[in-house]
Amino acid sequence: MLAAWGVSRAVLLLFFFKVFVFPGPDVTTDVSVIYQGWYEVLRGGTFPLDDVTWQYPPGAALAILSPALLPFLDYTAAFGVLALLADLAVLCLLLYGGRRPGRPMRGAWVWTVGAALLGPTLYARYDVMVTAVAVAALFAGARRPRAMGALAGFGALLKVWPALLLAGAVRRRSWVAAAVTATALGSLSLLTLPGALSFLTAQRDRGTEVESLGGLVFQVARHFGWDGRVLLHYGSVEFVGPYVDVVSNASLALTGAAFCWLLLWRLRARHFGPAALADSAFTAVLLFTATSRVISPQYVVWLVALAAVCLCFHGSGMGRPAGLVLVAALVTVLEFPVFFGAVVSGDPLGVGLLFLRNGLLVAACVTACRALWRSTVSGPAGPVTPVDSSDTRATVR
Repeated sequence: MLAAWGVSRAVLLLFFFKVFVFPGPDVTTDVSVIYQGWYEVLRGGTFPLDDVTWQYPPGAALAILSPALLPFLDYTAAFGVLALLADLAVLCLLLYGGRRPGRPMRGAWVWTVGAALLGPTLYARYDVMVTAVAVAALFAGARRPRAMGALAGFGALLKVWPALLLAGAVRRRSWVAAAVTATALGSLSLLTLPGALSFLTAQRDRGTEVESLGGLVFQVARHFGWDGRVLLHYGSVEFVGPYVDVVSNASLALTGAAFCWLLLWRLRARHFGPAALADSAFTAVLLFTATSRVISPQYVVWLVALAAVCLCFHGSGMGRPAGLVLVAALVTVLEFPVFFGAVVSGDPLGVGLLFLRNGLLVAACVTACRALWRSTVSGPAGPVTPVDSSDTRATVR
C-alpha cells in the first residue's frame, strides 16, 4: 500500500515540478501566479478584494499563506510539499480507519488510486488540504461529535463544502460545535483582515462553466448556431451569451432540488448505522457537485476522498457510487488538462469526454441517493438509532 502510494506520488511530483511535462496546459500556474499573488496581498494585511478570482471564505487565507511555513523553499515548491503532506495525512487516516476484517485497506486503495488518476492537479490546488480536514472530521464523528463539528466548521471556513458533512449528524453537539467554530474563526478573520465576508457575493455574477452539467447545453448548442462565446470569466472558462443566465438559474434550481431531497431524506431517515454519517456526507457532496455551475477537476478530489471514507465502514452501500467516481476521476484528467483544448473549442472528443464524466457523476448521484435511502429510510420500522461515543457499533475497524 505505502509503496504504491509512494511510487504514484513520486510520479505526480515529477510532473508538478516539471521534470516531465504533463500533457495539456500547465496546471501549476494557479499556484505560481494566482496563489502567489494572493499570498503577497494577504501578507499586506487584507484579502485580495480587487481580484475577481478571489471567491473563497476567509479560512482559505491559511492555505494560501501556508508555504510561509517552509521559508527555505520558493512558494510553488513549498505549496507542493504541503499538498503532499496533506495527501499523506488522508492516507494515514484511511489506513487507520481501514483496519477491518474481510476487506482491509479498501478505502486507502480508493484514495491511492483515485487521487493519482487526477494527475498533478491534485497538488496544484489547495483542495487536498481541505479534504484532509474533511476526512478527519468524518472519522472523528464516529466517537467524538464535538470534534467532528469543530473540524467541519473549520473546513467550511476553508472552502464551504465541508459544511455538508453535517448532513447525517444526528447529535446536536456536532452542529453546535460547527456553528461555534465557524462563528469564532469567522469573527476573528473579520476583525483582523478587511473583506473577510466578500466571498458571500463574489460568485453572484458567475456564469456557466464549460465543464459543468449545464455547460453541456451550450457545448451542443454552438454546433447548431448558438451565438455565444467561451471566455475566461471570474477565474474560469465560461460560456457567455444568450440564455446562459437561464441555464445558470436552472443549475441553481437543481441545487435547490438536491437540498430539498436531502431535507426530505433527513426527515424520513430512522436508522443511522456506523456508515450513515460518511454515506450521507458523500451523497450530499455528490449532489451539490453535480448540480454546480462549475465542476472543476479539483472537485473530484473531494469525491474520491469521501468515497474512500465510506468504504472504511461496515454496512456502507456506497461501493457502486465509489466505483463510478473512480472512473470519473480517470475521465476528468483526460478532459482537463490532457484534452482541455478540445473541451474549450467544442470538438467532438472534448464534448464526448464531458458527457461521459458528467454522466458518471449523475449516475453516482442516483445510485448514492438510492443506497442512502434504502439503508436509513427503507429499513425495518423502529426508533431513530443515532451513533455517538457510547455506541460500540460506531467503532471503525
